[in-house]
Amino acid sequence: MAQLFGLSQEQVDGIRPLFPKERGVKPVDDRKVLSGSIHVVQKGLRWMDAPAADGPHKTLYNRCRRWSDKGVFDLIFSELSASDAPEPPDSVEPPDAPEPEVLMMDATYTSKPIAGHPASTRGAPLA
Repeated sequence: MAQLFGLSQEQVDGIRPLFPKERGVKPVDDRKVLSGSIHVVQKGLRWMDAPAADGPHKTLYNRCRRWSDKGVFDLIFSELSASDAPEPPDSVEPPDAPEPEVLMMDATYTSKPIAGHPASTRGAPLA
C-alpha cells in the first residue's frame, strides 16, 4: 500500500473539526472516507471499484453525498487552500516560478456537440 491517503496527518488534523458528527454504527475513519472519495473522483471510478482499504463503497458514496450536500467539501478545500501547509513533494513548478502568460485547458473537459449534430446547428430549429 504505497500511499493510501492524499493528505498528510497535519492537514487532516487541521480539517478534522469540519467533518460532521456521524450517527448510528461506529463510523469509518473520516480520513479513509476522504481519501477514498478523492481517489474515486480523481480516477473516474465507479464507487464499487474504490479500494477496499478506504472502507465499504456504500459508505464512501453515502458520506461523500452527504458531505457534498452539507457543503463540507467547500469548507475543507477552503481550509486547505488557506493553510500554510507545504506543497506536495511532487510539485512541478519551483516556488519562485513566474506566472504563466498563457493558460491551456485540456479539451477532454469541454462539452461536445451531441453525436450527429454539428456545433453550428446547436440551438437552431430543426426542419
